[in-house]
Amino acid sequence: MRKLISTGSPFEKTAGYSRAVVQGDWCFVSGTTGYDYATMTMPETVEAQTRNCLATIAKALQDGGFEMADVVRAHYYITDQAFVDIVFPILGETFGDIRPAGTMIVCQLNKPEMKIEIEVTALRRTV
Repeated sequence: MRKLISTGSPFEKTAGYSRAVVQGDWCFVSGTTGYDYATMTMPETVEAQTRNCLATIAKALQDGGFEMADVVRAHYYITDQAFVDIVFPILGETFGDIRPAGTMIVCQLNKPEMKIEIEVTALRRTV
């Protein structure tokens, strides 16, 4: 059964995507930037944006019946190589014990205020 998860972001409707899609035991979370979707504001620092990304992802996973511990793959996109050493410890706070397969790429994002985007894939753990 397929379940679509939304944050209510206007980007989702305009661009025609879901924040996350649950298909069976899998959850695919779209690239998530640092917006606070309740206020549609973007913090200035990459640290705050990273924390917002992770909070949005955690909520999308929870809405789909998953936990951060279910994440098996993570893609990180940053706009400046100097951000690597800044975001690694923040990512480690969340994923340090989970240790998903991960890739970080330095690139340009869709809007100039965006400094990081995170995309994850989760597989429901069987206990």
